[in-house]
Amino acid sequence: LFWLCDAEMYTNMSTLSEFTPVIERGMALHKMIRLITHGLGGEGYLNFEGNEFGHPEWLDFPREGNGNSFHYARRQFNLVDDKLLRYHFLNDFDGKMQWTEEKYGWLHSPQAYISLKNESDKVIVFERAGLLWIFNFHPSDSFTDYRVGVEQAGTYRIILNSDSPSFGGLGRVDESTRFFTTDMAWNNRKNFLQVYIPTRTAIVLALESTL
Repeated sequence: LFWLCDAEMYTNMSTLSEFTPVIERGMALHKMIRLITHGLGGEGYLNFEGNEFGHPEWLDFPREGNGNSFHYARRQFNLVDDKLLRYHFLNDFDGKMQWTEEKYGWLHSPQAYISLKNESDKVIVFERAGLLWIFNFHPSDSFTDYRVGVEQAGTYRIILNSDSPSFGGLGRVDESTRFFTTDMAWNNRKNFLQVYIPTRTAIVLALESTL
């Protein structure tokens, strides 16, 4: 997260301070990067202490090169406990991501089928473990009624939304929406559905019958 937000991590991670474009971008990408890594990864997911909430500093044990200092030989888990800081949003998202994987088990499922990699739209779509994953990495363009291919017909609901206010997002996605497939091939999938995907947002959909 430090690479995404730089010095603003020390001034604007408080909920009492302005939600600046730098912090908004950094938090959005932090969630999306972790989710796409989790969704497309192999049979396991390794997380280093503190990464789940965007720890603001590196870990550096005492050595000759740092004057044998203990200053950075620490993890500041207290940052997550302070609800006036935005770190808990990232930690909450990580927890929901892990819980959702535990329920649907994509890490031990066959590798994903990537149906769309649109460079101009900055959109990636894939299916794994019966779930439909949609990522919009575009910095300025949101898409209404974006057509997405899906193999299994049915009614889909959102089970994970990186833009949720619960995770420090802007709340631009209506999570109560039901998505109905259309029986027409799209992007080498048997059906398609249409979704609204705001800028720098990832949503994961599941069949309503699996909720």
